[in-house]
Amino acid sequence: MALLELKNLTKRFGDVLAVSDFTLSVEQGEFVSLLGPSGCGKTTTLQMIAGFETPTSGAIILNGRNLEDVPARKRGLGIVFQSYALFPHMTVEQNVGFGLEMRGVAPAERAGRVRKVLELVHLDGLANRYPRAMSGGQRQRVAVARALVIEPDLLLLDEPLSNLDAKLREEMQLELRRIQQEAGVTTVLVTHDQSEAMALSDRIAVMQAGELMQVGSPFEIYERPRSSFVSTFLGKTNTLAARLEQVTPEGSLLVCNGVTLKGPPANFLPGPVEVSLRPERVELTDADNAVVSGTVSERVFLGNQWLSKVNTPIGELLMTRRNRGSDEPKPGDTVHLAWSAEHLSILAADRSRLT
Repeated sequence: MALLELKNLTKRFGDVLAVSDFTLSVEQGEFVSLLGPSGCGKTTTLQMIAGFETPTSGAIILNGRNLEDVPARKRGLGIVFQSYALFPHMTVEQNVGFGLEMRGVAPAERAGRVRKVLELVHLDGLANRYPRAMSGGQRQRVAVARALVIEPDLLLLDEPLSNLDAKLREEMQLELRRIQQEAGVTTVLVTHDQSEAMALSDRIAVMQAGELMQVGSPFEIYERPRSSFVSTFLGKTNTLAARLEQVTPEGSLLVCNGVTLKGPPANFLPGPVEVSLRPERVELTDADNAVVSGTVSERVFLGNQWLSKVNTPIGELLMTRRNRGSDEPKPGDTVHLAWSAEHLSILAADRSRLT
């Protein structure tokens, strides 16, 4: 049985439907991210789990117990907020031990548990320091330690890395994943950062307009998106309108702006569809082996790779290529492009693009 079960969870604020019929199970020890743009309902979902918002309908089951009538303070959850919410007048040790003190844990046991969790987050040498004298990454780890020291069944993270700069955020992603795995605590993260969700999660639940669009491993969602929204939200992609002409067990044939393309097997009837193609799957080739040819219109150097925009008969295509220490085609150059049929994702057509 799953540790956490969200069953048909719905939340309305007046006439606004913030979360709609949301169902998700989280297994013991799993790290699951709720990913989506601002206003998609992910924070509201987290607040309902925490007990800060009351569901309009549906159920939240934790360890087999329905939390409907359980107040937030009695749910036994560890929560890390975006602002960390540390007490500035308390030392690290006092901040981390505050929850245990409120629960009436004896001083000797409290000191031992605080010491143990500070070792886990690599802050054991800073127990007497105040938050104002710490870096953003250190304060974030204090907040995580404070959430973990009560030994919660479930750890909730509300965009805990969003206040850090890009370099520190990447470092803390690795640190947060290490801490979660060593602690073995089941974790639900809210984030709008795709790279953060992919780096941290066992599974990602992608949300849009209050609805759950797709759940799966980061690799599965990135490589096999089920909708145009998921394919475009999780990383860069080329999305093109096409018509599915033929489907066989071996593959499919599509027509995109008059050009015939080979695709993978598809669970669609012939008709309008969309195709998604990741920029890193587009390769340079010679004219004889090209799927399409085109002209480079823009080129950007990103350090570890080049990002180019190419005008082709099927539309504008993004292409990324690893920096090999040599120059890449520049704007105005003609290039020949190819990709494997299995790297096309065939998606339901966006009807708004057909009218």
